[in-house]
Amino acid sequence: MKPTCPRENGRRRFPHTECFFHSGIGRWHDFWSASGDEGEPEGRRFNEFTREFLLASARERKTEMIVFGLVVLAAAWPVVYMVISVVELLAKGHPLDH
Repeated sequence: MKPTCPRENGRRRFPHTECFFHSGIGRWHDFWSASGDEGEPEGRRFNEFTREFLLASARERKTEMIVFGLVVLAAAWPVVYMVISVVELLAKGHPLDH
């Protein structure tokens, strides 16, 4: 006989929940372990993963900073060119006084 959930009190609700389900968590280790991980402690694997993640993050951050610098230079170039043009115009004298 299959046990019933004590919270049902004889009434059938939707959706019906299986209260006595066991996921078999003891088998997860075999499922998640990769080949070559059997002899390494978990702390060492975690440290290697963290180091690899931080290295990849640093490479990505470097690339993003280079692209950001190029965008800033492209946006600043018209302003710099305008300032140079105004300084040259003012150095020639008073061009508005005819």
